[in-house]
Amino acid sequence: MPKENKKRVPIHGPGAPLEKAKDFKGTIKKLLTYLLKYKFRIILVLIFSIGSAIFAIIGPKILGKATTEIYNGLIGKIMGTSAGINFSKIAGILLTLLSLYIISMLFTFIQNFVMAGVTQKITFTLRKEISEKIHRIPLKYYESKTTGEILSRVTNDVDTVSQSLDQTLTQIFSSITLLVGVIVMMLTISPLMTLISIVIIPLGMLLVTIVIKYSQKYFKNQQKYLGEINGQIEEVYSGHEIVNVFNEVEESEKEFVKTNNKLYNAAWKSQFLSGMMHPVMNFIGNIGYVVVSILGGYLVIKNKIEVGDILSFTQYVRTFMNPISQLSQMMNMLQLMAAASERIFEFLDAKEESKDNNKVIDSNKIVGNIEFKNVEFGYDKDKKIINNFNAKIKSGQKIAIVGPTGAGKTTIVKLLMRFYDVNDGKISIDGKNIKDFNRNDLRNMFGMVLQDTWLFSDTIRENIRYGKLDASNEEVEDAAIAAHVDHFIRTLSGGYDMIINEESDNISEGQKQLLTIARVILKNPKILILDEATSSVDTRMELLIQEAMDKLMEGRTSFIIAHRLSTIKNADLILVMNNGDIIEQGNHEELLKKKGFYEKLYNSQFETMEN
Repeated sequence: MPKENKKRVPIHGPGAPLEKAKDFKGTIKKLLTYLLKYKFRIILVLIFSIGSAIFAIIGPKILGKATTEIYNGLIGKIMGTSAGINFSKIAGILLTLLSLYIISMLFTFIQNFVMAGVTQKITFTLRKEISEKIHRIPLKYYESKTTGEILSRVTNDVDTVSQSLDQTLTQIFSSITLLVGVIVMMLTISPLMTLISIVIIPLGMLLVTIVIKYSQKYFKNQQKYLGEINGQIEEVYSGHEIVNVFNEVEESEKEFVKTNNKLYNAAWKSQFLSGMMHPVMNFIGNIGYVVVSILGGYLVIKNKIEVGDILSFTQYVRTFMNPISQLSQMMNMLQLMAAASERIFEFLDAKEESKDNNKVIDSNKIVGNIEFKNVEFGYDKDKKIINNFNAKIKSGQKIAIVGPTGAGKTTIVKLLMRFYDVNDGKISIDGKNIKDFNRNDLRNMFGMVLQDTWLFSDTIRENIRYGKLDASNEEVEDAAIAAHVDHFIRTLSGGYDMIINEESDNISEGQKQLLTIARVILKNPKILILDEATSSVDTRMELLIQEAMDKLMEGRTSFIIAHRLSTIKNADLILVMNNGDIIEQGNHEELLKKKGFYEKLYNSQFETMEN
């Protein structure tokens, strides 16, 4: 079985490998341009974020005062120096404390509300820009990327940026404020206790860093072997019948067990080491509390601090760890956000199709005469695949493009519709260079029926109407009749209003093809392109589709890309391609007389039937 990792599943957690941006600073600068559009809202968020942290910091100090008051009251009662605990004073302190916590909560609510609005606005803008960019990028870009890569920009990457922005921006400022504020409050209680606490805390951070360093290699191995296991499962599942036919079940199981053992060893080590971090931090924290309690008690005896200060200081020590931990997590999230943003900006900065000329050509008057004049083209400029191609096609002619798989038959179509521009020479329609047309107007002259049917999740009626969005119901039904699919549609539950989706298994591939033909009939294009439209259906359905296509091609300049040469015998011109080049051209009889490549291709398909 192949060993390559077909899928990689990201692993999150302390010590897990972190994807980093190639240009962190540059990416963050670009992201800031989006944030600066909402600078007044962000300033408001920062003010409330800092305010919320300040109010939270003051709380333990006031709570310590209440504790001191209770302690002094109890001691005074025991010693007979006072009447006891002053509950009214304690109530006042607690009401003050409650008010501070309520204000802190309100500030947090406001900052989260405003920030959520900002991040969603940025998310909306990014998705909108990506959606618009999709239509401006040349086909070459998509042919070099997988569908999943493009979709991840709109979904995963934008979501990562949104979530990271929502959490990091407020958390970073509130954590820094909290960290500084806590240190200041600890110093006001006891500089000595603060110094000891600050010395103990880095010791814990050092131990955690050591654990992360050792666990990271196991997390990397865990990711690697998880990817291998996913790949093996996908291979065996998708090729289940082949595995059984070749009696490779036992071998597949051995391979799986071997990889699974590697995953087990890497996984338990990584999880064990990452699980050690919290106990280590708790242990260091507990040592800190013991030291604070002992030293605090000593300072109380020496009248250096009050009893309540010990409680306040203990809370500050506990609080001190939170912003440090949060800042560490925020740094990781910033890295993730930068990596996701970088992929988004790479897409948004991708080279676009060359701009249209400002010439206005009325495409409604186009008849459909097409000329290829000295056309040269290569997907890579250093490697031409079409050399000095010349052809004149009259309006209404049928042009067939044939050749073995991979010969480059669809290249001509891509050039015609300006998905690519020729390197040299020109292609003209009715004497006008196709580069002088607006791309939308140019492509509006074409109708395409592809090998792979494309139907979206909507009614049959709307799928057909996609060819002409303002078409009436009567026009839609007339197009279906012309495509020989009206009767079938009416036998379905819901008829034209039946929703097509992934579960519509009562519609065959051939019937779906007829629906796409109906769509093109409704569009009524000047020029037609049929790209192996009958290659995936049975003979009976092929005849039905062929009849519908013959009706569609009447009076139109038509380009037919076909493997089955029986469908193009009546073509006015046949272009024979091999290895990405036009090697022969002529009609069926002319090409057979040449005794060349076409004759061999034709005989390989039909000599058995003719004999």
